[in-house]
Amino acid sequence: MFKKYRKPNFERLDSTLRNMKADAIPLIELGIHPDIKKEVMGKPVLTVKEDIEFMRSLCYDFLKVQPRIDLELNRKKTDNESKATDRSWSSEHDSLVYNWESFDAYPFPKREDIDYSRLEEAGKLIPDDMGIIGQYGDIYTTVWETMGFETFSTLMYEEPELVAEMFRRIGDVIFSMFETMAQMDYVKVLWYSDDIAYSSGLMVHPEFLREHFFPWLKKIGDLAKNRNIPFIYHSDGVLYDVMDDILNCGVTSLHPLEPISMDIGELKERFGHKIALCGGIDVDQLARASTDTIRELTRKYIRIAGENGGWAAGSSNSITEYLKTENYLAMIETVLKEGQQAGSR
Repeated sequence: MFKKYRKPNFERLDSTLRNMKADAIPLIELGIHPDIKKEVMGKPVLTVKEDIEFMRSLCYDFLKVQPRIDLELNRKKTDNESKATDRSWSSEHDSLVYNWESFDAYPFPKREDIDYSRLEEAGKLIPDDMGIIGQYGDIYTTVWETMGFETFSTLMYEEPELVAEMFRRIGDVIFSMFETMAQMDYVKVLWYSDDIAYSSGLMVHPEFLREHFFPWLKKIGDLAKNRNIPFIYHSDGVLYDVMDDILNCGVTSLHPLEPISMDIGELKERFGHKIALCGGIDVDQLARASTDTIRELTRKYIRIAGENGGWAAGSSNSITEYLKTENYLAMIETVLKEGQQAGSR
């Protein structure tokens, strides 16, 4: 679709994620909803081969792939099943794990239960000019979702040993995914996602995160460092209070830069010399604004964040099923047309 503008080049993304200047601004997304892919391609995108075809058609330099694992979570489906069949919400009140007896009864997944077949297939099919990003996450989120946030918050004080053991058990199995992905030579980037903040601030005290969460993030960062590959961390919300912690974990690139939470200009000024930035173009605007507004917003981000490298263009979270496909494509086309000049000056 946009092949006239550029060809995929994973070195472009690799350099950017290392906070260096590339020949052009690359594109990046954590996720692109199947409905959007279907609308763009005119057919469902189901297989690894079809996913590579889709990403190449929009000039992405990578394919992001997750391992598969069955985790029993404390989630409820959305009432709007007709459109967003994959959308759910986490119960604040109900708990799957609320004491040691329920902990013993909970079906924790095992390392041997993890399915890497899609990654292995991608490794065989990925073209030489693209790279594979191995992605998973949610140690912190899985713990609180399993316990329910109210119970989780109470047990932080009443049963801290139980909460610590939850982090150990969940962390061990999810960290093992990154251990395995780091051993796959065709995996060129590690991407860990785990929301720890709201737009108003962190969900819990920084010291709690330093005790239970950041050690796991650093262990994953060490895997990337040992492979000499980029390491992306995704969290919504305002993260200023723990930016030093994030940097100390070896994170080379921060995503998704929610504009309601953190200003892209401030991030670039305060931390742009230490870490690459990914995303930031408001999902709400992509859903509701005109294409002309999206083009101008994208140009603004190119000027503020992209002209000296260290910024990969994309949404402020992911490409959801409810945004306008024409806005998504307008964002991409603007980056491809005008990011080439900004990245090569």
